Amino acid sequence: MIKLTVEGSPVALKRHRHLRSGHTYDPSKADKRLFLANVLNQAPKSPEYGPISMTLEFYVARPKAHYRTGKYSHKLKDNAPTWHTSRADIDNYVKLVLDALNGVFYKDDSQICHLKTIKKYSEQPRTVVQMKGIE
Repeated sequence: MIKLTVEGSPVALKRHRHLRSGHTYDPSKADKRLFLANVLNQAPKSPEYGPISMTLEFYVARPKAHYRTGKYSHKLKDNAPTWHTSRADIDNYVKLVLDALNGVFYKDDSQICHLKTIKKYSEQPRTVVQMKGIE
C-alpha cells in the first residue's frame, strides 16, 4: 500500500484548449508536473501493472465566511458546512491526480478498478492518495 499526502489546496484539471491554428494544449500540464514532483520521492521503482484500488481525499481550505468575527474569529460559525459542495467538481480533482501519477505509480490509469473519493473542508488543505494492488 502506498499513501501520499500533498499539502496545499487541491487543484482541478482544466479542459484542453484549442487554438484557431488547430493546435491543442493542456493548461493543466504544469499542475500535473507539480503534483508529481511533490510525491516523486515516494514513487515505486517500477509502476504497478495489475488492478488497483485507490482512495482520494481532497481537503479544501475554508473560506473566511465560515469563521466568526471579532474576539471569536478563530472559531467556526455554527452553520459552517463540513462538506465542500461548490466548485471545483470532484471528478476534475480526481482526473488531475490520476493523470499526474500515470506512468510512474502505475502503467495506465485504466488499471484503477476501485475508486473512493471525498471532498471536505479542512483547516489544513491537502490531497491524500492511498493506493494498493487488488488480488
